[in-house]
Amino acid sequence: MASLSQWVQGARPRTLPAALAPVAAGTGAAIWQLGTQDGSVDWPLVIPRALLALAVALSLQIGVNYANDYSDGIRGTDDDRVGPFRLTGSRAASPGTVKTAAIGALAAGALFGVVLIVLAQIWWALLIGAAAVAAAWFYTGGKKPYGYLGLGELFVFIFFGLVAVNGTAYAITLRFGWVALLASIAIGLLAVAIMLTNNLRDIPTDTLAGKRTLAVRLGDRGTRALFAATLLMPFVLMVPVMVVQWPVVLVLLALPLAISPVRIVLGGALGRELIPVLGATGRLELVYSLLLLIGLCV
Repeated sequence: MASLSQWVQGARPRTLPAALAPVAAGTGAAIWQLGTQDGSVDWPLVIPRALLALAVALSLQIGVNYANDYSDGIRGTDDDRVGPFRLTGSRAASPGTVKTAAIGALAAGALFGVVLIVLAQIWWALLIGAAAVAAAWFYTGGKKPYGYLGLGELFVFIFFGLVAVNGTAYAITLRFGWVALLASIAIGLLAVAIMLTNNLRDIPTDTLAGKRTLAVRLGDRGTRALFAATLLMPFVLMVPVMVVQWPVVLVLLALPLAISPVRIVLGGALGRELIPVLGATGRLELVYSLLLLIGLCV
């Protein structure tokens, strides 16, 4: 029977910034839009909706992590892992128990999402929410998981970038805005970088298991180049926002955090040498999003 510590490890806490970051960025974009277009910010409206969006994102992130643990575990993909601890692959927990945990987390995310939709009266978002839950499960679940086809990064970019940031902002303002769009692209790229870190490390084992991730398809060299681009492009994307809201230059304070992971990856690190890059990339995304939130709120 898995311990509490092992369940926490199985939830992959180093990936959780990918859930917090889009909500922070989307909330910042919403506050900026309300302040510039409406002249005031209704905090009793903003705070509950932002917290609900955060609950949705965290639940879905934990759910997809457990679902990935379960699906890869029963397929044998995790039998020779060099990465972080896995519940199913290590036999610390039964596949059925991990599957139940995944379904429970995804169900919690769906419930929080419904509450947010009811508050904001955006019923069409039910379809997007259902798509997000389905994407979380079928990343490595089902007969033809899209994560095994090299589409994982695309779906992460869409759901933990475009959908999460713009969805958070829209749930607060009931309007779409260009600042939220640029922020969603930037956050989506950083979320992709987190996945690339995992998939770069797992190229040898994924190749043997028949898991054709984007990293397997691009190869070692191409994946390393793409990783560097996804870490640096978000800073370029904020230049137009800095022009109209100069405090957003604060995001540049996060740039030094990109140096170490880029250096390690471009330096040819392999296997366990890449594990610290996952945490460093997660910290970069989190700090970037929080600085963006502050810059947009000033």
